[in-house]
Amino acid sequence: MEVQKAIRQRRSVRRFKNIPVAEDQLSLLLEAARLAPTGSNTQSGRFIVIREERMRQQVAKVSHDQKWMAQAPLFVACVADLRARVPAGELVIDETSPQFELKQCIRDVSIQGEHIVLQAEELGLASCWIGAYTQEEIRRVLEIPEDKYVVAVLVIGYADEAPAARPRKPLSEIVFHEKWQG
Repeated sequence: MEVQKAIRQRRSVRRFKNIPVAEDQLSLLLEAARLAPTGSNTQSGRFIVIREERMRQQVAKVSHDQKWMAQAPLFVACVADLRARVPAGELVIDETSPQFELKQCIRDVSIQGEHIVLQAEELGLASCWIGAYTQEEIRRVLEIPEDKYVVAVLVIGYADEAPAARPRKPLSEIVFHEKWQG
């Protein structure tokens, strides 16, 4: 599949068939994340594969009780490990963190997560990017240390719906040349 085709086809799917994601497919998803670029090659992304129904339900619960999530057979929690950039010292890692390095890690892990989403599309899998949780709750459920930041939970499986494309602004409204224009 061409990248442009995957980009155009991708939708945020919220209904999934009861079909597991094969191990070889999971390997390709994780390899796509591993190969993504990161600032200064810090490779701060860490990925938690979540397949067990009980764990998927717990993650859905702390994700503003979005029960639909648990029907997907696979979640991948995309976690920024700030220690890849700041090996020592005290860190404040939550939604209000002033750490500039955290912003850099979030950027990098977002790129890695999007690589997973596009690879899923190429494999015929559907996905939905979830960011509706607090760090405190999601870290507790996944037993993530306080010096890590959960960037996203990717919900992945075979679509049981075909959402229409949502409207997008034309390029003329979002692209400027040489400097800000508006």
